[in-house]
Amino acid sequence: MKKILYILLVLPLLVGCKEKKTKKTVAYTPEITVTKPVVEEVTLTKDYPGYLTTEQTVNLVARVNGTLESASYTPGARVKKGQLLFVIEPTIYKNQVSQAEASLRTSQAQLEYSRNNYARMQEALKSDAVSQIQVIEALASAREDSASINNSIAALNTARTNLEYCYIRAPFDGVVSKNTVDVGSYISGATEATTLATIYRDDKMYAYFNIADNQWLSMVSGDKQMPSEIMVKLGTNGTQSYPAKIDYLSPDIDLSTGELTLRASFDNNDKLLKSGLYVSITLPYAKENNAMLVKNESMGSDQLGKYLYVVNDSNIVEYRHIEVGQIINDTMRIVTKGLSPSERYVTVGLLKVRDGMKIKPINE
Repeated sequence: MKKILYILLVLPLLVGCKEKKTKKTVAYTPEITVTKPVVEEVTLTKDYPGYLTTEQTVNLVARVNGTLESASYTPGARVKKGQLLFVIEPTIYKNQVSQAEASLRTSQAQLEYSRNNYARMQEALKSDAVSQIQVIEALASAREDSASINNSIAALNTARTNLEYCYIRAPFDGVVSKNTVDVGSYISGATEATTLATIYRDDKMYAYFNIADNQWLSMVSGDKQMPSEIMVKLGTNGTQSYPAKIDYLSPDIDLSTGELTLRASFDNNDKLLKSGLYVSITLPYAKENNAMLVKNESMGSDQLGKYLYVVNDSNIVEYRHIEVGQIINDTMRIVTKGLSPSERYVTVGLLKVRDGMKIKPINE
């Protein structure tokens, strides 16, 4: 009876062990997104550091002596062409204009008298009432008075010019800096040009940058022409871009640096750009007809360089180092070695795969 009971107790355990041995473990195959490289023509570019200047930058200077009576603008504000900005004590120059005008009227009256006297002398000479010498003297006096008229006119023009210098106006539409001289200060503008402020015309901006002489030669060698259109980028990541055209190439190479200076111009319609900003210049220099492009975010980096996870025909992942070139459009990168156009590579989820792993590829 005890043997039968023992067998009944042991039998379920043996059956359970047998069932466990018959179950098979099924391996999990993850679904991973893959794609093939894109082959297309791309334009190769190179970035250069540069800086911006406004189209025109003019110092507003004092050209006459006197006390600065007023500064009729808000520093940093926009002004219109011809707008009055500064007034330098004009009283003395108004008096000089009045004196020059009086002197001119005196000279004109004297000239009229001299000419009439010369005419009378000529008539008197016909009846021998005067001598030939007296006629000559009358003619010389008329000519002297005529020259005096010219001197008086020149003096009046100078006085009027100096009076106009008392009123400093904006030479064009633009932005004016803060005044460097306070109202009430005395200015010696006639002996030394004193800058009162600076005005900037910022409708258009210029981007200046330098390139090495050998790079310039490679761009124009053979039938190549220097590119005229470039991109000006602001910020560390080039978040703001402006299309620009090269309008100046320096006629010589700086011997100390071996570089040429280039300038590109572009519109500043929103008036946000300022003179002195540092920018990045993207200059196209060549075209590559069959460039092989992969997603930049699909690449990994280690101490040996860049790598991809390539998927073979058996859907096995292969860890492979590659050689890369330029980034295109901020998202794609040229692969120069280590990958063929027909191969697939893992696009996302690099942390989910490893070398030799079998996956279920999902075409992107």
